[in-house]
Amino acid sequence: MNRGKKIVLVSHCILNQNSVVKPYGRKAEDFKDLLIRLIEENIGIIQLPCPEISIYGLNRWGHVKDQFETPHFRKQSKLMIENILDNLIEHKNNGYDILGVIGIKGSPSCGISTTCRGDWNGSVGCGDIGEKLKSLREVCEAGVFMEVLKKSLTEIDIDIDFYDDFERFIQTL
Repeated sequence: MNRGKKIVLVSHCILNQNSVVKPYGRKAEDFKDLLIRLIEENIGIIQLPCPEISIYGLNRWGHVKDQFETPHFRKQSKLMIENILDNLIEHKNNGYDILGVIGIKGSPSCGISTTCRGDWNGSVGCGDIGEKLKSLREVCEAGVFMEVLKKSLTEIDIDIDFYDDFERFIQTL
């Protein structure tokens, strides 16, 4: 049996663009080089759950990090990764290298280097939507789900790198 003894965790939407907020799904080509390289290097892929689908479903609106910074979203994120953490401990205890986590730049839940913030609340149609749109900004922070994952990994003594630059990750292989 040929086992590469290397694994990587990837955000849900890297393998399933159908899960992305409409109309932000990307082309398969955007992930092709990354996925081909993982397969060529015999690296196991663990798909992380999507907290946005689980909590808000497929017909959700786009959100900002500010909306996910709630005790409920953090608690649900933690619950979603419990089995993943057990899986990682088992892999680590059996000599596997955990190469890192690959997220999605700009995502309010799965961003690594950047996420989106803004005064994005209230009712659509009430107030000045233009002012709300002007408040949106990309900031150099991780998304909420990735913050929870990183903290959880620290608690089980797994120290791995987080990436949302696919080329940078590929260069580490």
